[in-house]
Amino acid sequence: MSVPANLKYTKDHEWLKVEGDHAFIGITDFAQHELGDIVFVEVETVGESLGKHESFGTIEAVKTVSDMFMPVSGEVLEFNEGLTTTPEIINQDPYEKGWVIKIKISAPAEISELLDAAQYAALIGE
Repeated sequence: MSVPANLKYTKDHEWLKVEGDHAFIGITDFAQHELGDIVFVEVETVGESLGKHESFGTIEAVKTVSDMFMPVSGEVLEFNEGLTTTPEIINQDPYEKGWVIKIKISAPAEISELLDAAQYAALIGE
């Protein structure tokens, strides 16, 4: 499984890519592999401010539907509209083209509570 060193991770298998006071959020390579073929992504929280651990949307695979959770508190600025027509891009490229939302971080201190790549790799047994 791919675990890029430049990202932060949650125990719920979301990743966070920080760019200044904004961040991109998606699900990890491990998560997409466990879910299987992704068929639908729903995010109805654009424009909302959400706290850490709050659900920002759902991801549906052939096997199941799962909630996605905020790694840190912030305002949801944007949904990756490409996932509307091609949700399977998450299976193909979970860390770049398969990002799910972009947020404005409201609690930067929460970033330090996330897992680094080595900690996440240990969590998933890599």
